[in-house]
Order: sequence, then structure tokens, then C-alpha cells
Amino acid sequence: MPFEPDKSQPAEESSDEPSHSNSSVVADESGRIRIRQSTPSPHRGNTPQASPPRFVSVEELMDAAKGVTNMALAHEIVVNGGFQIKPMELPQGSLERTVRDIVHKAFWDCLEAQFRENPPVYDHAIILLAEIKETLISFLLPGHTRLRNQINEVLDLELIKQEAENGALDIPKLANFTIGMMGTLCAPARDEEVKKLRDIKEPVPLFREILAVLDLMKLDMANFTISSIRPHLMQQSVEYERKKFQDFFEKKPSMASSCPDSLEFVTSWLQESADDLLAKDSAAASSSSVCPISVLNHAYMKLLTWDHERKAFPETVVMDQIRFQEMKLEVTQLTLLGTLLLIIQNSTTPGIASHTAFMDRMKSLIRLLLEGVGTPSVSTEEALATISEKVCVELSGYLGQHGSTPFSTEREESFKGQIRTASSPSNQIYRLIDSRIQMFLLSYLSAANQRSVPVLPGGLSQIQKELEEMAVRFVRLVNYNKMVFSPYYDSFLGKVLNKQEVQP
Repeated sequence: MPFEPDKSQPAEESSDEPSHSNSSVVADESGRIRIRQSTPSPHRGNTPQASPPRFVSVEELMDAAKGVTNMALAHEIVVNGGFQIKPMELPQGSLERTVRDIVHKAFWDCLEAQFRENPPVYDHAIILLAEIKETLISFLLPGHTRLRNQINEVLDLELIKQEAENGALDIPKLANFTIGMMGTLCAPARDEEVKKLRDIKEPVPLFREILAVLDLMKLDMANFTISSIRPHLMQQSVEYERKKFQDFFEKKPSMASSCPDSLEFVTSWLQESADDLLAKDSAAASSSSVCPISVLNHAYMKLLTWDHERKAFPETVVMDQIRFQEMKLEVTQLTLLGTLLLIIQNSTTPGIASHTAFMDRMKSLIRLLLEGVGTPSVSTEEALATISEKVCVELSGYLGQHGSTPFSTEREESFKGQIRTASSPSNQIYRLIDSRIQMFLLSYLSAANQRSVPVLPGGLSQIQKELEEMAVRFVRLVNYNKMVFSPYYDSFLGKVLNKQEVQP
């Protein structure tokens, strides 16, 4: 039974996600499979299964997977303004690369051997010319009639075969025409690469480089097409993603078989958000004091502090999980950066904040040394220890230049200690900066529909530029997700808040 966001769902049934339970896949003679849950989900306790397993064909699962792949691609194009297709680089020493290199070398060696025969044999060359012709035509628009006629006339494969049989095939003439046509059709960024082709005189290296540049031109054309369709795709993508998500929902056995209300992680996510808001406001006696928008905005803020190792990500934002992980890391580093800059301002000579050039230099230095902090591969303690030493060196030079009294040994050690403990949860400055960053991002999110920029809280002026840039990306991502999944959120929030109303 598929989930329909606009309809109320029974609450007594439960479902298990395969990633959180032991499951087995069973196939019958007809080629249909079923997924059997062997243990209850730890997120649900020992709730009994309400429905028997649903049979789903392999074809249905393949169609669903293909739909999700297409949805993810469309989502990436819309959300990532810098999305581009790039050449695939096979790892050095990998089996795929080894096989590819062997096959390519065999082909080019065979082509060279055919050219050296007397008289030359052009079988492989004709295959390459056919591929070149097809590629050049693929670059043309419907209105490029003259260019299409030129390509068909010069690269007439029947005529080329006849010339090859009679020993009259002029390879340099065909190569020069191809290079000229490539220069006409290529992007300006490829002009230099096309120009270099004219310096190659040997036919085999020339053919090899022509095909290499044509491959790059294919990528250029694909990326140009993506940038061209992005505005149109934006208009259609909301409905498209919602439909593809619903299709996948209906075909995924673990989501559609046991419980119609099976977006359990979304439900838990929104429920936690509502509970947090009610707990913060002791005067809130019912859900009427907590509106759906505030619950949803608070839920999105929780994604910036999400424990990705221990908690499953909500189903409706899973395609953006990596982006939210990156934003979480960015918030961590911005919080530390703001904390350290505030420590420098408060613990050194008065008026140091007004020396913009010095503070900018400190900011650049600290940002560089904070790179990677928050990831498993970088120790926060070691990074802060390094920062404390570097900052003291810079401060010593600054105090000497401005005729100020240098730090005593005791004061310098105390200052270093403040920096080393900057990331401690008990550090008051860190907690203050973290709280104000969260407040600013929430205000930015809440003000998104009002087209107004919230006031920057005190103490964040040194990181204002970075914070506002991140806020814009965060709000854009959240607003797009709201547009796509608003029917689901409306349904869940209605149930969550109604449940709060009936509680004594």
C-alpha cells in the first residue's frame, strides 16, 4: 500500500528499514523476490509485523533504482549551480585502465601497421572517419544546414571507400577538413588544443589526438546543454522529484509493505523537533503554541548537528546528506574561528580589533590551520596547539611593531591555554559563538520568505562574510527541499502536532 501524504495513516502498524535489521532476499521460480525481515528494527523495539511480505519483481526494483538515479541526477543539476560532467579518470594500475590501455594500444598499432603496408590499407582509418563524422554531426543544431552538407560531402563514406580501394585516398586533406570543422564548432576554451592538431604530421598520432579533443568537445557540449536546460529543469524538477520519490516509495518493499506510514526517520526527526520546541518553552501547554513552520525550520537546524554515524538520516533529505555533512563541518570550523578571533580581541591589547590588516591576517592564518578540523583524520587538539604557537608568534611581532609591552611568560601560557581549550563544550566563548551562529542561521531561514536579512548578532562581525555565504546556501537547499516534500511534511506535522494537542 503506497503512502499518500494527503491522507491520514494508521499509527499502530510499523515498518523496518533494511539498513537497521537483518534481512534476507528470497527468489521464487517466477523470478519475483521478497525481502524478509528476520529481526525487529532497534528504532521500533519489538513491535510485531502487521502485514505479510510483499512480492516485488526484479523488473520493478530495477525500474525504481533507475528512477532514483535519474532523480538524483536532476536534483544535482538543480541544486548544484556548478555541476559539470568531467572526464572519467580510471585509477592507475586498475584492471579497467589496464584493459583499456591494452585495447587502445592494439588498435593504434594495427592502424599504424595498415598505413605501412604497400599499398596502405585503410580499413581502420575508415572506421575512425565514420566515428569522426558522426561526432561532428552530433554537435550541429537543426539550423546548421550548410555545415551538415559540408560534412556529408567531404566525409562521404562511400566515396572514401572507393578512393581507398583505388589508392586515391587523401588522409591529410580529410584531416585538415576535420580540424577546420572542429575549430568552427568547438568552445573558445578548446581553440588552442585544436590549433595544436595542425602541428602533428604523422597520421596515427594525429587521429589519436583528434579523437581525444573530440571527446573533450563532447563534454563541453554536454555541460553547455546542462547549463541551458537548468532554468527549465528548475520549473519541472519539484514535481519530477516528488513523483520519482513516490514511485520509489511504492516499489520499495521495506517502505510500502509492512506499514503505509513507513517514513519512520522523517517522523522521528519531526517529532524530536516538536518535542524540543515544547521543552524549550515551559509555557507551551499545547501544540497551538508551536506552528508547523517553526517545527520544520527547527528540524532543518538539527541537520547541522546531526550524528551521521549513529542516526539514520531522514528519507526526504537523504540525497543532500553529504551537503549537510559539509555544512556541519563548516559550522564547526566557523564556530572555532569566531571563538579564536574573539579570544584574540579580548585577551590582547585594547583596540587590536580596529587593526583590520592584522586581524585579517590572523583570520587567514587560523582558517588555514583549521582546515580539516571536525573530520576523523584531523585532531582538533593538535590543530589548536599549533594555532596557539603561531598566533603567539604573530602577536609578539605585532606588539613589537606598535611599541606595546610584550606578553610575560605567564600571560603567554595563559593565552595559549585559552586557545587550546577553545573547542571545549564548557568554554563560555565557544558556547556563545555557537549559540549566536545557530540563532543567525535560524533567523535567516525564518526570514527567507520575507526577503529580509536578519541582524547579525554581536561577536560575529569577523566571520560575517563566511556566515552569510553559508546561510544563503543553507536556505536555498532547505527551501528547495520544502517545495519538493511539502505534502509529506504537512501530513506528518499535522499528526505530530495533533498528538501533542490530545496529550494532557
